[in-house]
Amino acid sequence: MRYLVISDVHANLEALDAVLDAAGAYDHVLALGDFVGYGADPNAVIERVRAMPAVTWIRGNHDKVGSGLDTTEGFNQLARRAIEWTSRQLTNDHRTWLAALPEGPVAAGTLMEICHGAPFDEDFYIFDDLDAMRALQASRRSVCLFGHTHVPAAYSLNQGDRVLRSLTGPRVDLSASTDTVFLVNCGAVGQPRDGDPRAAFGILDTADRSLTLMRVTYDVAKAQAKIVAAGLPEVLAQRLGVGR
Repeated sequence: MRYLVISDVHANLEALDAVLDAAGAYDHVLALGDFVGYGADPNAVIERVRAMPAVTWIRGNHDKVGSGLDTTEGFNQLARRAIEWTSRQLTNDHRTWLAALPEGPVAAGTLMEICHGAPFDEDFYIFDDLDAMRALQASRRSVCLFGHTHVPAAYSLNQGDRVLRSLTGPRVDLSASTDTVFLVNCGAVGQPRDGDPRAAFGILDTADRSLTLMRVTYDVAKAQAKIVAAGLPEVLAQRLGVGR
């Protein structure tokens, strides 16, 4: 089975469309939350992802706040201004849909589970080895996929020798022994923060037990122009060009 893995679209329609075009054929989508916030197309993005035929969903922190489930406490000024604008733009139907998204972690078959932040806390940021170790110890499946940080990352943990390894390269080999568990962030579709402005996504193939981290260029200038035209903070447009 071939899975498309997406996270942190953040109302960036141009980035999402580029990912869907580049992904090719797939059987199922794993969507790891934060469909809205920061970008200028929250309703169009929700319409696009709701039209996907086979999806396992979870919510992100911006989805919670934008739908009214949570407050902006803990958001910085930029995030607060953007999500307040987003909440005003959302249709009632889309707001209801966001509010009904499940909290992670959610199992996706026997191999995987998905979470937005971490399997022990949906809002937690996994940034380093210690965070990764906690997440892997809390995971209930062989492969745990997460988002939230907007930075691609991959780790493996051998449960026999308890050695945590930080994995590099675009392809993660998931065919290790049954004693090994994996924790992978495929990066952000709509607002990468690793210095690469290209939209990020993943393709997980259960046939050869591999997960490939992928990037695709998109019309950044168009997404930036929409942000500025909407009256959102210009820095939200500028950061798309540098991937930060």
